[in-house]
Amino acid sequence: MVACRLMDTLYRSLQTRMTIRFLLICLLLFFGVGLGLIFFYGYYCPQQSSNVPRRPDVLTITPWLAPIVWEGTFDMAIIKESFKFYNGIIATTVFAVAKYTRYLQDFLETAEKHYMVGLNVHFYVFTDQPAAVPNVTLAAGRQISIIKVPKFSRWQEISMRRMEFIQVAIEERIRHEADYLFCVDVDMKFHSHVGAEILGKLVGVLNPWLHKSARDNFSYERRLISKAYIPYGQGDYYYAGGFFGGHVEDVYKLVTTCRKNLEADKLVEVEAKWQEESHVNHYMLLNKPTKVLSPEYLWDEELGSGGSEIKIIRYATIRKNMKEVRENI
Repeated sequence: MVACRLMDTLYRSLQTRMTIRFLLICLLLFFGVGLGLIFFYGYYCPQQSSNVPRRPDVLTITPWLAPIVWEGTFDMAIIKESFKFYNGIIATTVFAVAKYTRYLQDFLETAEKHYMVGLNVHFYVFTDQPAAVPNVTLAAGRQISIIKVPKFSRWQEISMRRMEFIQVAIEERIRHEADYLFCVDVDMKFHSHVGAEILGKLVGVLNPWLHKSARDNFSYERRLISKAYIPYGQGDYYYAGGFFGGHVEDVYKLVTTCRKNLEADKLVEVEAKWQEESHVNHYMLLNKPTKVLSPEYLWDEELGSGGSEIKIIRYATIRKNMKEVRENI
């Protein structure tokens, strides 16, 4: 009797082990391809569909075939893998003049968490107060250079001279030190990933206030006397002046042209409606961006969480009292 019970126990144990082995084999067969791809390539990419749009609710390509980057239109794992061995440098300029130095701490600290993480970044801080630049610990491959600029009596003058300062910095340093250059506003914070998906030859960002407006409602410069003039009935999108970039030499062409046109306007005593932003829009109408970023990349907190098309906010303004921050407004 005891011998029978032992035999029964051994039989049941054997059945259990066989079942476990069978399940393990099934799991290996099921996941084998994926595990093999992960082992060989370092990541697993599901098959892409050529007839199912990833974001059917928004426009994801321009009429000149430049991609419009929204959340859900790219696979971060694939892009990260593509740039795994990229050793180039991404230059990033910010202007912190007068009271705007107060925003540097948040800008730099949030950039360390979300901006081009894992890539080489060189921040160029243009300021009239070098001592006010905070000491923020940066990851390996990331650095800050301070470029002294004068303080101006009008905030509009700072805005208009920005193109000149960036042009000179490119000529003297940046073109020898970096591959890409992005020019961004400092009174902002990064809230989520902004990475290699934005890299391109010439990159513009859709203005969050006007990305759903008809072009005749865009805040283009409408006076014929200005070099930034865009007539009614023309225009593709309204681009934000607070975030643009691309290859260093392409950004150089943009800032050089905008500086020339800003100075031409000054000779006839005209100031474009939105200073350098108006000239950026004129330039990008004639020289189409090769990549366009959605308003996720330059959001305004005054707009709240946005419409249903805004799935994520990546980089956004900080709420502030403009009259207090901008001197001689």
